[in-house]
Amino acid sequence: MKEICLNTRDSFCRILVGESFKNVGEYHPGKKLVIITDENVYRHYGAFLPEGLLITIKPGESSKTLSIASDIYGQLITNEIDRNSFILGVGGGIVCDLAGYIASTYLRGLSFGFVSTTLLSQVDASIGGKNGVNYEGYKNMVGVIRQPEFVICDPEMLTTLPREEYHMGFAEVIKYGAIVNKELFDLLEKDHKKALDGEEKTLEEIISICVEAKCRIVETDEKESGERKKLNFGHTFAHAFEKITGIPHGEAVSIGMVLAAGISAKLGLIGSQDVYRLRDLIEKYHLPVTYPHAFDDVFEVMKRDKKRDGDSIGLILLDKIGEAVIHDIDLDMLKNWIDDMR
Repeated sequence: MKEICLNTRDSFCRILVGESFKNVGEYHPGKKLVIITDENVYRHYGAFLPEGLLITIKPGESSKTLSIASDIYGQLITNEIDRNSFILGVGGGIVCDLAGYIASTYLRGLSFGFVSTTLLSQVDASIGGKNGVNYEGYKNMVGVIRQPEFVICDPEMLTTLPREEYHMGFAEVIKYGAIVNKELFDLLEKDHKKALDGEEKTLEEIISICVEAKCRIVETDEKESGERKKLNFGHTFAHAFEKITGIPHGEAVSIGMVLAAGISAKLGLIGSQDVYRLRDLIEKYHLPVTYPHAFDDVFEVMKRDKKRDGDSIGLILLDKIGEAVIHDIDLDMLKNWIDDMR
């Protein structure tokens, strides 16, 4: 097991890579426990969960809403959950986002922790303190930044994931290689078969590298005023794709990264060989690289993105493999470039 610590001005979080989820009882304090999970996770792991008030939601983005949060607040009130209670989210990114949001807002804030059950969540979604829900189909429009006390990342739990969902987690892994760690990018190219097969040593190394990278970024910019924005590489497009088509997050991010790399080349930041290298790596992990639909609706959604500023939008682009930059791009110019690339 490897323990990675995230220290911010107001909090301290332990991320435990390789720890067994069955040991979660050793990490949450001896308080009244509330467990929030989804039906799929409960079917696989419900028998191993500690005792507490159990709240299960339906899997999928449809559960990451203010309406579901409101239902859960009602259950907490009915069961007399007080400020000495602890909320444990057991699941992927949707469960962690929702559980963290509820813990951060109920009674002005309860302590909470996560058992992260998907690759996407272990390397990204459960790390860094972003907790929130969607609103009217727009991703993460309502939320807070508040750190959990711990996150358990047990690679053994990834063995019960559907193969497509496991592959989608590599979108966020590739993102870290593209924006902050060229050595990770090289490792993903070299050992892609081991990674896809879930070879334990390779997987723990990959997860640890990603968690270390995110922790160091969050420590310098917890509130996303600068450096942390780079973690949104590919995501501005991805959130629009998800809203319009409902495609899974990992697939949307994969396509978004290829588009962002193409724009980077248009600006002369990287060469076309780097675009092809990123595209090839994404395809090695069985992820899509093209958006098959019209782009008019995409730009309408992007106009409502949190990163828009007037007639421009802040895009995360590549200066080279392993290094990202933030560029403000005129929306009309961006639309023309995307049309050209397509």
